[in-house]
Amino acid sequence: MNEVWGRGEASVREVMEALNAGEDKERAYTTYMTVMARLGGKGLLARRRKGKTDFYTPRYTRDQYADLRARAELDSIVDQFGELALAHIARQWAALDPRRRRALQRLARDA
Repeated sequence: MNEVWGRGEASVREVMEALNAGEDKERAYTTYMTVMARLGGKGLLARRRKGKTDFYTPRYTRDQYADLRARAELDSIVDQFGELALAHIARQWAALDPRRRRALQRLARDA
């Protein structure tokens, strides 16, 4: 994902060449093709075909992706541990510096 985010759009070959550069053991083209196709299937990459070449673009910015992942992880933790997880979050919140708490409140309002 970092390579595609950095380029804005990338072919499988471009990603492969960038990530294999300087590696002792290079991974095969098909490995990168499979990973990028799976990321597309999960909705993280959009695919555009030009001739025989697939080009991929990110569907989310890094910040959007981080927000989605954080929400999913936190939802999972709360689903799994319920009140215990929420109590821990409340203790962490109470221990925060007031400036950081205000900044997080603004972030939550704007999200």
